[in-house]
Amino acid sequence: MTIKVRFFASMRDRMGKGDATVNFSGAKMTVTDVWQQAANGAPMPESTLIAINMEYTDNNAVVKDGDEVAFFPPVTGG
Repeated sequence: MTIKVRFFASMRDRMGKGDATVNFSGAKMTVTDVWQQAANGAPMPESTLIAINMEYTDNNAVVKDGDEVAFFPPVTGG
């Protein structure tokens, strides 16, 4: 299974890369698994926004082969 990973805004700066590819051979992979591989074990910041194939989801969502998982920093404003 191959998953494309994209990091946006300050996530890109934190990871030192804008995108990555994660390969997985297990039966099931969640967004948390994708993060752990793409971020080399760094903890996922709280309130991280996540999208699979441009639809927002949470870190427990299961990914499928060919999916694109995007991570965004929390949105703030005032």
